[in-house]
Formats: sequence, structure tokens, C-alpha cells
Amino acid sequence: MTDPQPRPKRPPRWLLRRPDPNAPARLFLFPYSGCGASMYQAWPRRIGAIDVCLIQPPARQNRIADPHYGTYENMAQGLVEYLRPYLDRPFAFFGHCGGALPGVEVTRQLAAAGLPLPSRVFVSAQVAPHDGPYGRLLELDRYGLRTELEHIITNLGGEPSGPLVETGLEVLVNDIEANKRYSPGHITIPTGVTTIGWSEDPEIPMKLMGGWQNTSADCRFVELSGGHFEFLSAPEALLAEFRRDFGEAAEVPEEQGESIS
Repeated sequence: MTDPQPRPKRPPRWLLRRPDPNAPARLFLFPYSGCGASMYQAWPRRIGAIDVCLIQPPARQNRIADPHYGTYENMAQGLVEYLRPYLDRPFAFFGHCGGALPGVEVTRQLAAAGLPLPSRVFVSAQVAPHDGPYGRLLELDRYGLRTELEHIITNLGGEPSGPLVETGLEVLVNDIEANKRYSPGHITIPTGVTTIGWSEDPEIPMKLMGGWQNTSADCRFVELSGGHFEFLSAPEALLAEFRRDFGEAAEVPEEQGESIS
């Protein structure tokens, strides 16, 4: 009797859903520290003609069995390879706070590999890499992070039960460690950057984000109304910034009207 052949390993599930092959443009969203891709549940499937694609890092939600990436460099390495088939049309990255820097590192590795680059990197509520690591969460112990996680879960509309909090706490701790380890110094981002601050955000005030000006020859600053978690509801003012910077790629063809917005 021959030994059974081992099953081939499934490829990593870096996207929560398959991108629409007919969309003219794509926006890839990175989740906030301690969270998974479903945190964007309130966001539309399309922004104009832009396909909203949710990135799912390992060690959470449907990838709970996968080991944590450890560093943004490791995360970007795996993601760059996975995203290759989906970089065949205009695309951009968005991340908020702890979710902003992975998009920067993926962009750097895409450039190093000679692959297509995002037309824009949108960074929300995060200091420039050479000004970090920075943030209140980076100074908290496990008890403080547990309290913070309960707050995050509540903001996402959930109930912070014991098992949910304990599982999420490990993810949050590891995500924050990755943030602390990311110190690339002064970098050049080979594409446009839109830096988004929030008027009532005590965590990362707009005044701390000026360092992004030194990372790209095309850096645009915008301050939107709201607090640190305002982005979760996909406010129209934020969606308008995506449509603005995507330009014609975000426009819905007249024959399709608003059916795909």
C-alpha cells in the first residue's frame, strides 16, 4: 500500500473577496491594528467605478490558523507576490493608523521588483516613517491594550466577550510590535501620497503628519471632519478624496449609471 500523497498547501488568502475582473480601478484597504478585513463592513463595494478590495493579513478571522507576519517587510513580501495578477489596472492603497505603513512598504517592494506601482498611497492618521514609531497604543501594557481592544470592538458594532477579546489581544500585541519594528528612516515613495488627518483626532493630530511632505514629490494634505474612528463609516468626504485622486479611472460609464456605486 502506497503512502498517501500530502495535500498541496492552499495559497494564502490575502483578500477577503475576489476582485471584480471588470472593474477599471482597484482600491486595496489595509485593516487597523488588531483587526481583520471585515472592519470595513460599512464601506461600499464600489466607490464610483473603483473596486474596493479588502486585504486580510494572517492570524485573524478566516486566517486565524496562519502565523503572524512579524514585520511589515515580511507581510509585504508575501502580499506583493499574491497581488501580481491584480495590478493590471490603476490601483491605490489605503490604511489608517497602524494600517497605513504596510501600504507604504508594499509600494517600496513593488518598486524594487520593477512591478506596477499604485497611482496613490492614502495614509490616514499616521506619522511619516522617519517620525515614528509613534502612538499612544505603543506605550500600553497588555491590560491597557485589552481595554483598548474592547473599545475597538465596540466601535465596530460588536460585543467584547471574553474569548473574542483574548484572541484579538494576541493579534493586537503582535500588530503593535510590527509597528514598533518598522523604522526605515527617511524614505522616498515613488508615487503620489495623500495624507489624511481628522479634525477631532487626539491620537495622531494633523500637525504631526507633516513629515509625509518629505517622502514624495507629489504629496497632498487634507483634513477631514471627525475623530479617530470616523473612517469606519466611510464618510462621503473621504470617498470623495479617492474619486479625486483616481480621476477618470473612478468615473462610472454613463451606460452603467449609478448601479455599481
